[in-house]
Amino acid sequence: MQLKYSKSGHHPDYFLLALVFMLAVAGLVILTSASSDLGKLKWNDSYYYLKHQLLYGLSFGLVGFFVTFKLNYQLYRKIAFIFLLLNLGALTLVFTSLGLHAGGAARWLQLGPISFQPSELLKLTFVLYLAAWLANTKMNRTNLAEGVLPFLLISGIISGLLVLQPATSTVGVLLLAAAIMYFVSGAKITHLLGIGAAGLIALTLLIWFTPYRRERILAYLNPSKDSEGASFQVTQAKISIGSGKLFGLGYGKSTNKATSLPAPLDDSIFAIAAQELGFVGAGSLIVIFWLFVVRIFLLARKVRDRFGQIVLVGFGSIVALQSLVNMGAISGLLPLTGVPLPFISYGGTALAVFLTMSGVAVNISKYS
Repeated sequence: MQLKYSKSGHHPDYFLLALVFMLAVAGLVILTSASSDLGKLKWNDSYYYLKHQLLYGLSFGLVGFFVTFKLNYQLYRKIAFIFLLLNLGALTLVFTSLGLHAGGAARWLQLGPISFQPSELLKLTFVLYLAAWLANTKMNRTNLAEGVLPFLLISGIISGLLVLQPATSTVGVLLLAAAIMYFVSGAKITHLLGIGAAGLIALTLLIWFTPYRRERILAYLNPSKDSEGASFQVTQAKISIGSGKLFGLGYGKSTNKATSLPAPLDDSIFAIAAQELGFVGAGSLIVIFWLFVVRIFLLARKVRDRFGQIVLVGFGSIVALQSLVNMGAISGLLPLTGVPLPFISYGGTALAVFLTMSGVAVNISKYS
């Protein structure tokens, strides 16, 4: 297939560029404060986690951003399947001697001095592959054999590998984003409803037969029943958020980021931001995320190329879903899942992936 696209392009979307910059800077600023006490306590270095994020997250992320910003996004359409295969291979390697185990999970892969999470890479490779497949005009996506069954097959393989890690929350974000991409490509509503029903049944069974997942749901339904156990994190997070009031306690002045609040660098980091910056600061962060997602979707509507359009829908959906689930869960509005906040939570692989994803999105705005 011969791809036709502009080799020179036009100017990129500067508003999207500005939003990416604001999210990246906000993440480093919030992480600096959220990690300072813990870094001092564990490593005798208040900036230990910030340095790690800069070295293994921001540096690789900036490389990924500038490479994907320069390379025409249509190139990924040809090699998306290879990227996904390599990612699936890395996912299987976490169960071997190359994998790192922490907290009962096998999510990290150690290659020399570098460790990373293959599951985070799926947010890039799976979206690119799915967009390339759905953009194929020869594929009948409304046909069970050509559309629905292959979609279920690849989704099932990825879900199985992630559940074994376990990384159930990542499964939910990826599959919901994939369903949105499938819908935008022209799938039948009845097929999507059937897929959704099957997924809901599978999730219900998984929760029912896994005690710690079942405890999270029960804690969400009745948070006061076990406030010192399964509901402890959400209870402490809500206390932190509430104590911030309108303008917060002040930057760096969180009272429980290294003591009573679990996972202050990961899924609880929004609670730290809300406590220190208040409703105004936390609300501003939410607005930036909202503008980022809306801008991505508006660009998708303007893109003439089907592949670029579906890629943008996938990226926007992942950021929207993951942000919503993280902030909703830590605020007690949704069950606790352990989903990190994009661009903000500690994690080098995640930051690198979201910056690379942003580079692809800005490139699409330039060439489409």
